[in-house]
Amino acid sequence: MAYNEFAYFYDELNGAADYDALYLYVKSQLEKNGIQDGIVVDLGCGTGELTLMLTQAGYDMIGVDQSEEMLAVLREKADELEISERLLLLRQDILNLDLYGTIRAAISTFDTYNHIGPRENFEKAIEKAAFFMEKDGVFLFDLNTPYKHREVLADNVFDLEGPDATCRWENHYDEAEQTVDIRIGIHYLDTDERFEEHFKEYTYPLEYVEEVLKRYGFRMETVCDGETFAPLTEESQRYIITAIKEYTQMEKR
Repeated sequence: MAYNEFAYFYDELNGAADYDALYLYVKSQLEKNGIQDGIVVDLGCGTGELTLMLTQAGYDMIGVDQSEEMLAVLREKADELEISERLLLLRQDILNLDLYGTIRAAISTFDTYNHIGPRENFEKAIEKAAFFMEKDGVFLFDLNTPYKHREVLADNVFDLEGPDATCRWENHYDEAEQTVDIRIGIHYLDTDERFEEHFKEYTYPLEYVEEVLKRYGFRMETVCDGETFAPLTEESQRYIITAIKEYTQMEKR
């Protein structure tokens, strides 16, 4: 899922996201586990608000996304902040992640891993992150919960408005397949151009996620509500997971 035309509309529609709270939580989790500098990769970085914040905090950031348009927006922002030389951007599918060396941490936010499926692909993406992770490294990522897929996205339609465009977000939840089929229709008001994006989100129960992490050398350390950063409730719409790399793949052999 590349979010091609959606890239230039993404920040307008995601304006309600509390990036400051997310940044403070991510940074606190990194520091809690002894990571105050070094190489951190943002998997599915999108237009890069969090990537830029962590770059400004002194981390050597790598932003990875398969959308050229998303990366172009991020590059423009980095240029405006005059931090482009401290930020490496890679256009890659995280299923085929290929970094230049090891990393101290990986982060992935706003449901990137829900877009990876079916399960064999989700597991491959975890394996790729594990391959480049140093021992005691931190893997911090979020997922939309089964509750959100079943009760919030469900078969609902959301109409969103920005200053330059409107967006219709249509969902179809498939209980049997444990997926949400999503269509995003974008209408640019000044040109009357219309575009459509179509993708799926996959539902992954927390017990399954923990099992996959363990298989690739991670210990699930902390799970909390990914919107409030408080303890989970039955109606939490997003998990945010902190996992620690207990051993490298070489040590496993």
